[in-house]
Amino acid sequence: MVEQRIQQHFFDAADLLYQSAEALSRPVADAAQALLGGITGGGKLLLAGSGPSQAVAQAMAAQLVERFERERPSLAALALGTDASLNASALPAARRLALQVQALGAPGDVLVLFGAGEDAASLAEVAAAAQGKDMTVVAFAGPDSPLIAALGETDVLVSVPHERAARVLEVHLLVAHALCDVLDLQLMGEQDRA
Repeated sequence: MVEQRIQQHFFDAADLLYQSAEALSRPVADAAQALLGGITGGGKLLLAGSGPSQAVAQAMAAQLVERFERERPSLAALALGTDASLNASALPAARRLALQVQALGAPGDVLVLFGAGEDAASLAEVAAAAQGKDMTVVAFAGPDSPLIAALGETDVLVSVPHERAARVLEVHLLVAHALCDVLDLQLMGEQDRA
């Protein structure tokens, strides 16, 4: 019974990935275009997430600064919400993230938000802070996320069509990897396969 339950997780994830491939390719391409525009325009990428999604934001920021799968110059990316001193404050997490956006964001920068579950509602304040700085917001969410209502016309939404936050989070990580790959392709060209 335990093995069957474990296998079902794999089957459910595989089904969602297959369904999402076509449904998300256009919004992910739009997200890639927004990120590329920010980088090539001299801006930086600020990444944040709510709850477990913060780990996806941190992983993507690290892959942008260091490397994804091949060597390239570092890209201007910063994961917000990682400052231990700021996190020790009594302010709610969303307020701390919004303050970081207000302090570090500038017009032309891109805010990348990851919110897989119900806690994504807290990211609306962070999106509003970015919009107040004339930044583009690229948001990764699940269906019916409260974050969706916080987005403006020029913002980009990638909404994973699944109700379980764990499945949505898995797709967000795959999308983060796809975006790193596409940015490398756009900035560096095709890689020689020797």
